[in-house]
Amino acid sequence: MEFKIRTHTCNDLREKNIGETITLNGWVDNRRDLGGVIFIDLRDRYGITQVVFEPTYNKDSHELGKSLRSEFVISIEGK
Repeated sequence: MEFKIRTHTCNDLREKNIGETITLNGWVDNRRDLGGVIFIDLRDRYGITQVVFEPTYNKDSHELGKSLRSEFVISIEGK
């Protein structure tokens, strides 16, 4: 497992960041499994960002998303 240095904070992300590869670090604030798509609210000291795990996009990441629980500390990279 690798913990990467963040490129942005949760409060930094805006529409201009669409398509960029970013890395966020923080705590899992909330996890919702809607029968296929998993939503994680990732929290750092600057704000909250919603992260989506969709099995049609990346099956391995989706499986990891199933195991996340509140207050887990994670590093996540994606677009």
